[in-house]
Amino acid sequence: MKNHFKYSYIIGLAIVLICYSCGVSKYLPEGEVLYTGSEINLQAQEDTLNNKKIKEELLTLLPTSPNSKFLGMRLGLYYHFKAQKDKPGFINKWLNKKIGEEPVYLSDVNTQRVEELMRNRLDNRGFFYNKVSSEIKTTPKYGSVTYSANLPQPYRLENFNIQKDSLPIYKEIEKILTDTPIKAGTRFDLAVLKYERERIDHQLKQRGYYNFNSDFLIFEADTNHYKTPKFDLLLRLKKNTPQKSIIPYTIDSITVYPKYSIEDTSTIKETTVVNGIKFIQENEFFKTKRLKPYILFEKGQKYNANTAKLTSNRLSSIGSYKYVNIQFKEKDTTANTDDAGSLDMDIYLSPLTKRSARIELQALTKSNGFTGPGLAISHSNRNVFKGGETLSITGNFSYEMQLTGSDNNSSIGGGLTADLIIPRLVPFSPSLFKDNVPKTKISLGVEFLSRTDLYTLTSLKSSFGYLWNENKYVYHELTPISINYVNLANTTEEFEEILDENPYLESSFEQQFIAGLNYKFTYNELANEEKTNPIFLETNFDIAGNTLNLLSGGKETAFGLDYAQYAKMDVDVRYYHRWENENTFIARAYAGIGVPYGNSATLPYAKQFFSGGAYSVRAFQIRSLGPGTFYSEDDDTTSYYDQSGNLKFEANLEYRFPIFSYIKGAIFADAGNVWLTYDVETSDDDSEDDIAFIEELNSKGKFSNNWIKELGVGVGFGLRVDIQSFVIRLDLASPIRVPYYEEGERSRIPFFDGGDNNLMFNFAIGYPF
Repeated sequence: MKNHFKYSYIIGLAIVLICYSCGVSKYLPEGEVLYTGSEINLQAQEDTLNNKKIKEELLTLLPTSPNSKFLGMRLGLYYHFKAQKDKPGFINKWLNKKIGEEPVYLSDVNTQRVEELMRNRLDNRGFFYNKVSSEIKTTPKYGSVTYSANLPQPYRLENFNIQKDSLPIYKEIEKILTDTPIKAGTRFDLAVLKYERERIDHQLKQRGYYNFNSDFLIFEADTNHYKTPKFDLLLRLKKNTPQKSIIPYTIDSITVYPKYSIEDTSTIKETTVVNGIKFIQENEFFKTKRLKPYILFEKGQKYNANTAKLTSNRLSSIGSYKYVNIQFKEKDTTANTDDAGSLDMDIYLSPLTKRSARIELQALTKSNGFTGPGLAISHSNRNVFKGGETLSITGNFSYEMQLTGSDNNSSIGGGLTADLIIPRLVPFSPSLFKDNVPKTKISLGVEFLSRTDLYTLTSLKSSFGYLWNENKYVYHELTPISINYVNLANTTEEFEEILDENPYLESSFEQQFIAGLNYKFTYNELANEEKTNPIFLETNFDIAGNTLNLLSGGKETAFGLDYAQYAKMDVDVRYYHRWENENTFIARAYAGIGVPYGNSATLPYAKQFFSGGAYSVRAFQIRSLGPGTFYSEDDDTTSYYDQSGNLKFEANLEYRFPIFSYIKGAIFADAGNVWLTYDVETSDDDSEDDIAFIEELNSKGKFSNNWIKELGVGVGFGLRVDIQSFVIRLDLASPIRVPYYEEGERSRIPFFDGGDNNLMFNFAIGYPF
């Protein structure tokens, strides 16, 4: 108790000394009083009003904010004053640059101006004849302001009418007003009236009124008929509104230039007419039958601003054009009737460079701990079949070495991939999507991987699928045909021994022919920098083997090959909280499960889940967690054996903050593991050691009600070098719970407990999530 009292006394004294040393009142100039803030008191005659919302709106009118405080200290102001001394010192100058604030004095507050702003805002919200006053409260060094607002009964709408006139535009406005938010009984609100003008203008532009403007509309409020706070509202067009602004326009002609260039002076052009649309191009750069579906206008159609925007977006999404310029030109106004006008529509399309090549020297780091240099060469051919198709051929080569683990294994890999992107759904009609351009992707590739002293893997991959954006946040990827064949060859005796000692691993390598369907859904708000709390959601669904099972008549082989049957799904959810100066807090949760069935006893090795490493639970080695509390202590085995499961859960918390220029920092906590949801079966060919291994795996690796106690948990901190989105990441982490220790001995003090693997250093490219 004495020690506790002693420490509390010391801590309290230290806090008092810090607060005293950071006091700013002694630095204030003579005659100045430090502004500490304002408060607003509301008195309203109607209890039904949302006073809190009105108060928040009035608070936004306060032009001056007081100096910020932290634990009662004005540190920003303090270091500003310290930096003004003759010899401020490096630390004070640096802190002033980072957190310093100019002083805000009471003399900087214009209370009369604030009162005027508040009265005006309350008038705009329907509280006419309101009263606003202010009171200043001061001490010798500090001062604050209290504003008081008396809100009378607000004026409410009794009748809302539109001016009666024979002009067709009034009939259109009347139709638009069926969805108006301005209803009888609603409070007068100038902001709502402005919004309604903009809404009507927007709707009219979708109905052909090309030259209309919201400024041509005027609302007239009349309070003379009532003795109580009520008003009538009339909507009409302003006098002297131009004639061309109140008539709808139709598209008289559409001309498309599929290969437009300002430098192009050639006058010899071919003209092709398709459904009334003229295509003018030299030779045939883009097939007209392919380009026509991207244009949503037709001759004789009314002008529509949304349709024009969608047409521009669709043409830009093809992937063949650098610029898309749509121009509307009014025809001779003297020829216009009083009822309609005409527009000529010209579409100028400036192509991207048809062919491009790129060579990349890469620094690769993978989730399995392999790091090394790489070389990638790619070639793209745009509009290869004159329908907007893009053919990309990419070759890559890499040499990698595993920097973590008991052995420094190395590998040599490479591959060649060809991707054909077609800007439409093959073989479906392009009219299925109007808001965006879905794409068909066809891929074919071959890859090889030679892992020193272990094995060689050669894989053939082919896929056919569709990609499309539902809106700016939602993305879909459906691959109904996905084929992957992996051939394991040149296995060494060492690797054969590893497989013999690990029947579970051996079975996962047996079925290397995978054919199935994949679907990915993504909801991503991160690109919207205006969102303070964006979220990210991605889910993948993968099912394989059903079609092959049907074609083979239920046999375990198809085309002479063992094939895999399984279903797999995972979900990745992230929540971001952003605030000033690039400070970000991220919370992430990931869960996935795969279920083998039919002629598969386990998931294929490439489809299993792993936990631990630079992109996972960073306090543990690459793929060293799980399943459950299982851990292999055989050094020869663990030099290769990645511990895997068919069920995975991970959670991460990370706080990212700037340090200096492109140097960023992070503090994080990770938790996760993998498990098995089924018993690994033994066979008659298994040895006693194999059976013992499987029994231990089943007893320790199965998912149970105690799964929370089996999570690997770690904390750490790191540095990131972030240069224009290229990120080099260095993380130092330490475990606080080790699941493969005996229960009761799993908790550890991070960074201080002794033992193996207490500190884990991670080097990676890019953020972990």
